[in-house]
Amino acid sequence: MTTVTLPTVSPPPGRYAVAPGRSFAELTAYYGPLATLRCRITLTGASLTIPESESMSDSEGARPVFRFDLAGTMKASLVSEHVEPLADGRHLQLLADLDVRGVAFPVLLRLRVVRCAEGRLLVAGSTRLPYRLLRRATGFRLPWSRPATRLRLLLAAEFA
Repeated sequence: MTTVTLPTVSPPPGRYAVAPGRSFAELTAYYGPLATLRCRITLTGASLTIPESESMSDSEGARPVFRFDLAGTMKASLVSEHVEPLADGRHLQLLADLDVRGVAFPVLLRLRVVRCAEGRLLVAGSTRLPYRLLRRATGFRLPWSRPATRLRLLLAAEFA
């Protein structure tokens, strides 16, 4: 098996959006090791804003901001507060707030940079959410009264 390390290219400063049909979100509910519900969530919008003084690197100053707007089962928006590139250069770690019904719930989202070319960025990642804490803090409930101990939110988006 051969391992190839691809160079990463940061997109130039600006605001990038996701074209319709070029992204998806999925919510999976787990009760112990068993998946009790898996459903697609409509990603109504996603954007990436890279300030002029910053390109995806970790230094002082303004940082890139990811925003994902969800509809359907989970009407919410996920907005990053802190973006940190990890050591390998192919992963990003986002400290974000999941805003459900006006209540911000803290989330740690890990994104893998699948492709980064001039003016395009394709990312995929997931986060785990403790269902009981999310339900108590925001009032969010799963449809059809499914039992769950944790949720996994999977996101994939192509910013252009």
